[in-house]
Amino acid sequence: MHDSPPDSGSATRRRFLVGGAGALAAAPLLGTARAFAQPRSIADPSQPLVPDANTPGPDEALRWLVEGNERWVAGELLHPHQTVARRLAVAAGQHPLATVFSCIDSRVPPEIVFDRGVGDLFVVRTAAQTNDDLIQGAVEYGAEEAVTPLVVVMGHQRCGAVTFAVDALNNGTEVPAHLVAVVEALRPAYEAAKPLPGDQVDNTVRAQTRLTADQLREDPLLAPLVAEHRIQVLGAYYSLDTGCVEFM
Repeated sequence: MHDSPPDSGSATRRRFLVGGAGALAAAPLLGTARAFAQPRSIADPSQPLVPDANTPGPDEALRWLVEGNERWVAGELLHPHQTVARRLAVAAGQHPLATVFSCIDSRVPPEIVFDRGVGDLFVVRTAAQTNDDLIQGAVEYGAEEAVTPLVVVMGHQRCGAVTFAVDALNNGTEVPAHLVAVVEALRPAYEAAKPLPGDQVDNTVRAQTRLTADQLREDPLLAPLVAEHRIQVLGAYYSLDTGCVEFM
């Protein structure tokens, strides 16, 4: 297992599919990223065990996630920050790289998808990343209280919760118990995607991702941070087949 940073390259930049986020520099703030990826206590075991002192900005945090996902796709995982030393280093405090709001699907674990480790990500997961006040508060906490520079809302291919909701809404099926709340939470995405050509489930997944990211950008606590470019809120789509994350 490794705690050293990966190399940046042109392949990373080619995969940045971020609309409106702006082009990322070829190698911005590399020293900060290096400090994040390899805290002093892990680079030199004789040094005191302390949490990371530097958190990267939104653009650099995105680059780290993209590079980690590239390793996952290629089967070249580094498993950073998955050592006993890292566990001890962050026990007294944390400076996560990003907040990832994703589906509960067992095939979409953010720490693995982005090849990160302990203390690197805040992770919020619900069925089809359905949002409510509790979830909104959790994301607010990550961005406001812990100064997480990046928030990623990640939907995924062939989402079971979305498939269930689309089938129920298409057929007027009675939905049992609390699943009613899930279906109703997905209704705006369903309505937005219904007139679109192509796969209805996939279109609904993408619509749900966009709508949720928009909700977070307009959140009263997050909106000023977004305006100041202290944080960035992005939608993303994960392919179960390829392992690739496409940032929308």
